[in-house]
Amino acid sequence: MIADEPTGALDTETSQEIMNLFKELNANGTTIIMVTHDPKVAAQCQRTIRILDGRIVADSQEGTI
Repeated sequence: MIADEPTGALDTETSQEIMNLFKELNANGTTIIMVTHDPKVAAQCQRTIRILDGRIVADSQEGTI
């Protein structure tokens, strides 16, 4: 699944519901590629790739999904 700013225009509660759904889908074998500018959302991801000026500047696998 590809998700571009899936929580960008949502309130905090709904954003967390979306993240919980993504975590459940991921646990059941679905790969999710998500773009976000929200560090709180990114911190919940299993892997985070940070891009700056078109270049990868960080790649970590320390999230929570």
